Amino acid sequence: MADLIQEEWVEELENDSSAVILDVRTAEEFEEGYIPNAINIDIRQGQGFIDELEKLDKSKTYYVYCRSGARSAQACSLMEQLGFEEAHNLLGGILEWEGDIVEE
Repeated sequence: MADLIQEEWVEELENDSSAVILDVRTAEEFEEGYIPNAINIDIRQGQGFIDELEKLDKSKTYYVYCRSGARSAQACSLMEQLGFEEAHNLLGGILEWEGDIVEE
C-alpha cells in the first residue's frame, strides 16, 4: 500500500492500464460528487464491504479515496490483508482533489 499525494496518484493512475478507482465513502457522499470512473463500495458496511471487495480482481491496481484520506487508508490496509497486490491511498481525499468531479 502506498499513500500518494494527488500528483503521484494521478500520474500513476494515468500510466496504469489495469487501474480501478475505488470510492469508499457512503452512497450519499458518492452522489454529491465523485472522481470520474470511480466505483463506490462503502467501507462502513463492515462485512458487506469485505464481501464486495472479495468480488474484485486482486491482481489489478486500486486507487482508493474517501472524503479526507482516513477511511481510504483503512480500506487499503484491509485490501492488503485480503491479498490485493496493489492499493494506493489518495492523501487528503476528495476534499483536496483538484481534478474533475462528476456530480449527479
